[in-house]
Amino acid sequence: MKRNLSSRRRFTNKPGFSYPRKTLGKMRVAFTFSILCIAVSFIPIRLGLAHLQSPTPEVILTLGGDITREKFTAEFAQQHPNLDIWVSSGVLIPQAQKVFREAGIPDQRVNLDRRAMDTVTNFTSLVQDFQTHDIHHVYLITSDFHMRRSIAIAFFIFGSHGIAFTPVAIPSQRPEESWLRVARDVGRSVVWIITGRTGASLHYYLRA
Repeated sequence: MKRNLSSRRRFTNKPGFSYPRKTLGKMRVAFTFSILCIAVSFIPIRLGLAHLQSPTPEVILTLGGDITREKFTAEFAQQHPNLDIWVSSGVLIPQAQKVFREAGIPDQRVNLDRRAMDTVTNFTSLVQDFQTHDIHHVYLITSDFHMRRSIAIAFFIFGSHGIAFTPVAIPSQRPEESWLRVARDVGRSVVWIITGRTGASLHYYLRA
């Protein structure tokens, strides 16, 4: 009898089959990478559908920087009187209001949003607003040196939510931003798609 109990105890305590931790880690990485690839592959399709649904832009989006962007946007808006304007973290509100009022743009057309901390959050902070307003296509206004990075971010953040964009570059004398900054913010955009986090808490180190 004692021999049988001992045998049963050894049987019940026998560990079951499990993958080594390193293997599990690799499997998780592979699974996450596969999901990401599938998600990214759908972005061109979503952008194409957005263009079909809204062939022309429905609003003007200006990324904040210096006041020349607000001034350019005011002139651009005069040529597109039916479009509302969204300025993401531009100059101080009183300064921006003065620019648009002097251009004859009614306050009702202008949305001055101050939530963004950098270029990535220029986009992430407005995605939900545009979806709420059923906006599928925007004019994207920023300085020419800033446009390459802005387009890269917009592709992932706006594209993953079915929002198309038409770039409008403001001429400047500044050199184009480095590919390193573009790659950094593309990485942050991908992380946002997966986790909903932008890394904006590291703003001091990222520097827009």
